[in-house]
Amino acid sequence: MTDEKLSDVIEGFGEDPRPVLTVGQMLEAFDSRAFGATLLVFGLLNCLPLPPGSSTLLSLPILLLAPQIAWGANAPWLPRKLVEKPLKRDDLRGLFRRITPVLRRLEVVTRPRLGFMFAAGGERFIGVVCTLLALVLVLPIPLGNLAPGATVAVLALALLQRDGLLALLGYLMATASAALLFLSAGVVTAAVKRLIGVFSGLF
Repeated sequence: MTDEKLSDVIEGFGEDPRPVLTVGQMLEAFDSRAFGATLLVFGLLNCLPLPPGSSTLLSLPILLLAPQIAWGANAPWLPRKLVEKPLKRDDLRGLFRRITPVLRRLEVVTRPRLGFMFAAGGERFIGVVCTLLALVLVLPIPLGNLAPGATVAVLALALLQRDGLLALLGYLMATASAALLFLSAGVVTAAVKRLIGVFSGLF
């Protein structure tokens, strides 16, 4: 495992002059931290206000990697087409520049603690929760990517830093995300019913 800080690796992605960055290059740079680091990056990407359909594409690495954590896989696997998928670096530089100082501060304040949170299947449970969140991310819900994406990022950082306190925060955020999804579904259903009632009264 490399001794280079994750914040430095991500900063390097933004400073690299090459126009294209692939998922495979990211996995290689993350080395043995590939699982947690990839979930962190794509979780943060899903926190951005994205054009319709973008969250579906950006959630695929999470949807494929999170179940592997739940299964206890030792190394990540992604389809070759996804590994070689080119991402425009210019579209990501701004994100990398913004998250690098934040991640540096988090690396200072987070540390291994509450180790029991990662024992007896605790790490796999994070994989299960992130898998469920990824299933929400692939749905075309307007702004529905923000809360699940942030939650995936927090749980991924907890996994990387072995910080049980951060994991607890992630679980609380996952509960809140589920509540928001339930509330949104209720609002949408109520609005559709109201529209049907309005149109029914017109004919």
